[in-house]
Amino acid sequence: MGRKVKGASALSLAVMAGIALFGFEGTSAYAEMGDYVPVEAIESVAESVTTQQDDQPAPSFVSQPVVQTIPETPEVETQAAVPMAANLGDYLAGLPTPEGLDKQLNCLAGAIYHESKGEPLSGQLAVARVIVARAESPKFPSSYCGVVYQRHQFSFVRGKSMPAINRSSRAWQRAKKLALIADENGWESEAEGALYFHANYVRPRWSRKMTRLAQIDNHIFYR
Repeated sequence: MGRKVKGASALSLAVMAGIALFGFEGTSAYAEMGDYVPVEAIESVAESVTTQQDDQPAPSFVSQPVVQTIPETPEVETQAAVPMAANLGDYLAGLPTPEGLDKQLNCLAGAIYHESKGEPLSGQLAVARVIVARAESPKFPSSYCGVVYQRHQFSFVRGKSMPAINRSSRAWQRAKKLALIADENGWESEAEGALYFHANYVRPRWSRKMTRLAQIDNHIFYR
């Protein structure tokens, strides 16, 4: 035999294809011959199967973008910001009274108490903000205590001390809150940016060279 069948699988495929195409009768002659099947018959059946497969149109694939609809996220209404207190008095009333203050805040609260406890709240805050502004300026000491105890700056200072404070008074409790507000810039002063102030019943020479910012009750503030 001049040709060989390549493997048992090729033979099985050919026989099965013959049965499918010609039925059992068309392949009976080959079946009677036992396991031997002529190569010509196998090639004929395979060619017939291949021809039928070639006649079938090849599947076509269309490339299209996959569009996925994203559901719209419902808008969530943001919670309105809590409005700030209408005035400094209401803001102050809503703050807890600090039980203790550190050394620097004690100096600041003491200056508020002695220098302006008889002034309206806006005037007391303005005095406190002057001390804060001075501590931040290179022209003055860099701490609240340094500013308060600087020579010839605050009339209530005697040497390097201040008079006694009635620590059970409402004025002191208020001064402690105002010290915290001024330190954190929690409420804008009507004389923001001021570095100097004096009582309205005096007119010091230095005030003529300064820019006047505001007068709050008995104090006039300058920059």
